[in-house]
Amino acid sequence: MGIIDKNNLYNLYKFIWPTKKIIPFEVYQLKDMSKAEEGDIVVCLKTTDIAPGDIACFYIGNKLLVKRVIGVPGDWINIREDGTVFVNDQQLEEPYVDQLALGQCDIELPYQVPESSYFLMGDHRESSVDSRSSSVGCVSKDQIMGKIVFCVWPMSSFGSVG
Repeated sequence: MGIIDKNNLYNLYKFIWPTKKIIPFEVYQLKDMSKAEEGDIVVCLKTTDIAPGDIACFYIGNKLLVKRVIGVPGDWINIREDGTVFVNDQQLEEPYVDQLALGQCDIELPYQVPESSYFLMGDHRESSVDSRSSSVGCVSKDQIMGKIVFCVWPMSSFGSVG
């Protein structure tokens, strides 16, 4: 009865949060969030209140992706060859990024984020395929499920994510 495992956490979720305002999911091959690792269970809060710095979860096709919000509608994004990011001509401080890189960027910079869309980038910039690539592009508000708020498994990683 007192054992905590992944199945018990999912059952607890179903009992406590029947409103479906938060969604737990297991991380598989996730390389774009600084804290979470494969096998961790993180919680996505369903919300439309998305701001720069949040870690958003969204669908592209039938794949659930997780990336950090860099720009909101109307923002101008510019990225130098060395990977330094500017939003509205202000250099972005990114302590969560280990190594800056331009990565897979095939969009014309500077780039203005379209209305009702968000510019998202993975924390592992060199290998992340994100809004810098025309294959993903900006993510519309309708595609975003919510934002990752905390990690619940393993217990040693329990706490806020971001």
